[in-house]
Amino acid sequence: MTPMQMPITGRKIRIAIAGCGRVSENHFAAMAKHSENLEVAAVCDTDAERLRKHADEHQAPGFSRYEDLLRESGCNVVALCTPSGLHAQQTILAAKCGKHVITEKPMATRWQDGLDMVRACDEGGVRLFVVKQNRRNATLQLLKRAVTEKRFGRIYMVHLNVFWQRPQEYYDSASWRGTWEMDGGAFMNQASHYVDLLEWLIGPVADVQAMTATLGRDIEVEDSGVLSLRWRNGALGSMAVTMLTYPKNLEGSITIMGEKGTVRVGGVAVNDIQIWDFAEPRDYDAQVREAGYETTSVYGFGHPLYYKNVIDVLRGEAEPETDGREGLKSLELLIAAYISARDGRTVSLPLQY
Repeated sequence: MTPMQMPITGRKIRIAIAGCGRVSENHFAAMAKHSENLEVAAVCDTDAERLRKHADEHQAPGFSRYEDLLRESGCNVVALCTPSGLHAQQTILAAKCGKHVITEKPMATRWQDGLDMVRACDEGGVRLFVVKQNRRNATLQLLKRAVTEKRFGRIYMVHLNVFWQRPQEYYDSASWRGTWEMDGGAFMNQASHYVDLLEWLIGPVADVQAMTATLGRDIEVEDSGVLSLRWRNGALGSMAVTMLTYPKNLEGSITIMGEKGTVRVGGVAVNDIQIWDFAEPRDYDAQVREAGYETTSVYGFGHPLYYKNVIDVLRGEAEPETDGREGLKSLELLIAAYISARDGRTVSLPLQY
């Protein structure tokens, strides 16, 4: 039997963390909350001091070479918290070694890379999980339920804002940041989870138009951009993104307007339901006030909930909420947006492949 067919039971699931930078802390924290089911099998980083710190902190072996991690750590799963441009080759190597993969967003910076990742995991018989932790936020779970129950009636208009601040020091902190090859720009990196909402909440997109600009940062990629969309269901929408908001992160929001309802989820990171108006009430409308939460992090609090699904899948008790094919949906949208911005034309989906 292949690893995908063999549930991991009777013991802890051993997860190796590759890349011990900023986002890895969310993974370590999530694993700590599920310590009865998960253990840190190993850590990997090219920075010797950072590697030593995390190896000591988590009492796990440290590897400076990813290939050694795969060969020697005895892990069941590799969590990729590495630069985005490395995800494809690292996923393919892990699949060949029979390791399941959890990859941070974006799953890849190129469309073909994303397809290759899914194919490699299929051929290796392993799971590919793409982290979309924002989907687990209480505010968005309520919004998803309202859309699924068709409370809006026909959806007419959708708009998203991501008005955040990333100073030049952020991009200068690592040589890969702000590059096309390894990072991607404001849409691909910082606003990736918001691009995901376009398809997850509203449905398949038909047409994309985009303009991007690098206005205030010394980087290869865009620090700002706008996007216009038409969904296959006829709805129209737009998205505005900038990393130049003064003096700090201001807003991450989504507004949906339909024939029977209007909702706006705002705050710094879709953490505050500000408008919730529907023609027909439901019993769970009372949960709207409690669903909002204070946050000092744009990551939200979805990583532990995401890891709960990973555990259930690997135990053979559930199907993945966001697998490689689900991850491809937002990657396809991102690539379509960049093609549109580069060529100055409307790009229709699906992409040719």
